[in-house]
Amino acid sequence: MKRSLSYIALTVFAGIMVYPFVWMAGTAFKTLPESMGGDLNPFPATWQWGNIATTLAEAPFGQYFFNSILVSTIVGLSVVITSLMAGYAFGRLRFRGQGLLFGLVLATMMVPFEITFIPNFVLITRFGWYNSYAALIVPWCANAFGVFLVRQAFLSLPNAYYDAAVMDGCGHLRFLRHIGASMVKPTLVTVFLFAFLGSYNALLWPLVVTSDPSLRVVQVGLASFLMDSGVRLNLLMCASSFVIVPSMVLFLFTQRYFEESALSSGLKE
Repeated sequence: MKRSLSYIALTVFAGIMVYPFVWMAGTAFKTLPESMGGDLNPFPATWQWGNIATTLAEAPFGQYFFNSILVSTIVGLSVVITSLMAGYAFGRLRFRGQGLLFGLVLATMMVPFEITFIPNFVLITRFGWYNSYAALIVPWCANAFGVFLVRQAFLSLPNAYYDAAVMDGCGHLRFLRHIGASMVKPTLVTVFLFAFLGSYNALLWPLVVTSDPSLRVVQVGLASFLMDSGVRLNLLMCASSFVIVPSMVLFLFTQRYFEESALSSGLKE
C-alpha cells in the first residue's frame, strides 16, 4: 500500500512537471485566437500544421541554431578544460594560500550576473569584440561551479592511483591527461551539460553584445514573435518547441553520466 501511494504521488508530480511542455507543444499547432483564448486544454481543436512553415519563414532559425550550438559547444568544452585544470590543482596539489584562493573562487559564485554585466560589456567593446563570436564565448569560458565539482571529484579518488602513477614516472599533466580525466569523466560531462545549457539558454548577454542578425542565437530569435500588436503565442510556442529539442537530446545522451556524478559526489576515500 505504501509503495502504491508513492507511485501515485510520483505520477501526479511528474504530470504536473510535464504538463507545461505538453501545453507548449499543443499550442504550437493552434490558431492565434485559440491560443490566446486562455484555454488550458493543450490539444487544438484543429491541428494547424502550417504553423511549422510559418514559424521557420518568420526568422532564419537555421542560422540561429548554428550560432547557438557553436557558441554553446565551445563554451562547454572551454569550461570543461578550465575546470579540469583548476579542479585538479585545488584537489590534488598543495601550495601556499590554496584555501584562501579556493575560497575566493567560490566567492565569485555569490556575485550576481548584473554586477559584472557592465564591466564585461566595457571590456568586450574595448577589445573590439562587439558583434563577434568572441563576445559570446570568451566571458563564459570558466566558472567557479565547474571548478568546485571537479575538485570534489578529485578529492574522492583514492590516493593510491596517483601514488602508483608517480612511481611509473607520471607528472601532473601526464597523470591528468591519461588517468585523472577518465576517472572523473561523469563529473566532466556534468560540467559540460551545465555550461552548455547555461550558454544555450542565455538571452540578455547575446542580445546586448550583438546587433548583426547573422550572429543572433535562438533565444534572441524567439523575440521576433513579440510585436507591438501583441504576442503571436501559437508561433512563439512552435518556435519554443524547436528550441528546446537540443537541450532534451543532450540530456538524454548524458543522463547516465549525470546520475553517476550525482551518486558519487558524496563518496570519499
